[in-house]
Order: sequence, then structure tokens, then C-alpha cells
Amino acid sequence: MVQSIISISEGKDKILNIIKAQQGFKNKNQTIEFIIEIYADSFLNPELRPEFVKKLNKLQEEETIPFKNINELRKLTSK
Repeated sequence: MVQSIISISEGKDKILNIIKAQQGFKNKNQTIEFIIEIYADSFLNPELRPEFVKKLNKLQEEETIPFKNINELRKLTSK
């Protein structure tokens, strides 16, 4: 585990305390980790490529996907 000393304004500290209370965290460490996870999920995860989304949509439109093993599935998705 990495330890960090941070300096934040009084207003930001109040916001941390509000989030801590709302989420029921025991300490500010949990609160900061929670905020970082939200940021990472919202802003750091790359979006799917449009061609991949088209393939997924095409597969969802089909009623069944007949395949017996992973190689057959790869052949279906490479079309």
C-alpha cells in the first residue's frame, strides 16, 4: 500500500466528509479511493470501436448463435 500526504482546501475537505458520510465509509482513505474509482470508470476506460459495436449489434439481432467451440465463435464474429 502506498501512503500519500495531500493538502486540500477546507471546502474540498468538507466535500470529502459529506461523501464519507453518504457512503458510510470509515475513513477518508476509503472516500478518496471511491472517488478515484468513479473517475477511472467514467473517464479512463476507452470507448468501444464503432466496428466492434456493429458486430455486437449484428450478433444481438440474430435469434441464436450456433457454435460448438471458441474457434467457431471466432469465425462467426469475424464476418
